[in-house]
Amino acid sequence: MIGDWAASMLVATMLFGPGVLTESGWRSFMVLAVYFVEASVLTTVTGSSFGQLLARIGVTRVEGGPLGLWRPTVRTALKCLVIPMFVVGAERRGLHDLLLGTVVVNRR
Repeated sequence: MIGDWAASMLVATMLFGPGVLTESGWRSFMVLAVYFVEASVLTTVTGSSFGQLLARIGVTRVEGGPLGLWRPTVRTALKCLVIPMFVVGAERRGLHDLLLGTVVVNRR
């Protein structure tokens, strides 16, 4: 997620100016908005966000099959709330993965 966030900060700064890092109001949410779009779209298309591609990991359904469109979008929305990542089940999967039936896997 750190690679995703750094890339989102860079893209948001290029698109909306350096105010996304220091100002309040709508600009303060642009890094989060760019992250949401980046992670949702790339996970839908490739099964991994930008940072996950760099780390050679990805997201897949526990029972197999395609992720579809809604799982990556809802998963990213839940990650943007931050709370689901602090709730971890016995399998070391976050709440967002437990709810959606997804798991993070190595892509090596």
